[in-house]
Amino acid sequence: MPGTIANEFGFTRHEFAILRRLESPEKIQRFLDEEIVYDPSRTCRSPRRLLRDRRGHCVEGALLAATALRLRGQPPLIWDLHAQRDVDHVLALFRRDGLWGAIGKSNYSGLRYREPVYKTLRELAMSYFEHYFNAHGERTLRGYSRPILLSQFDATGWMTAEDDPWQIPNYLTTISYTQIIPRKVVSRLTRQDQRLRAANEFGMQKAG
Repeated sequence: MPGTIANEFGFTRHEFAILRRLESPEKIQRFLDEEIVYDPSRTCRSPRRLLRDRRGHCVEGALLAATALRLRGQPPLIWDLHAQRDVDHVLALFRRDGLWGAIGKSNYSGLRYREPVYKTLRELAMSYFEHYFNAHGERTLRGYSRPILLSQFDATGWMTAEDDPWQIPNYLTTISYTQIIPRKVVSRLTRQDQRLRAANEFGMQKAG
């Protein structure tokens, strides 16, 4: 069975052996945290290249996480958090007992893993609100996308491509978002507390 799956998706036996060890969302997150160095470069590495380079950012981490979940029989879902005066953040989504959780690669500790305890995507998105800020300490999270099923891109070979699969992040720029706060509230938002900011920046790569 492992060899069949590896051949179906184009992974080598070595690559598949690594992915096979990521047998739960928790282990996938630990791999992203401990084995992948945060890299803010303008790249979009495929899961194959991320396994090789061991460097990546949120989109690349989400693609790898979705791939690992897929090999465990779960749908390969990613999700975009939309920000204002800041960059968007992409995560992999999973469900357990009907509840949503997320896996993420980020330079900020508060924008990574979420336990599967959220009934709705709005609940999950709001769990990131207090941790989502820009260089000025402004709270910047404004909305979230619908779950994106990555199997729709299978014809492009995105999981094992040597060229950057830009078709995926480019697609994210074309979709609509659900707003999480009214526009009239934005001007009243306070800046992030320095202690919470310090906690989010614990262990961050300064280059990012």
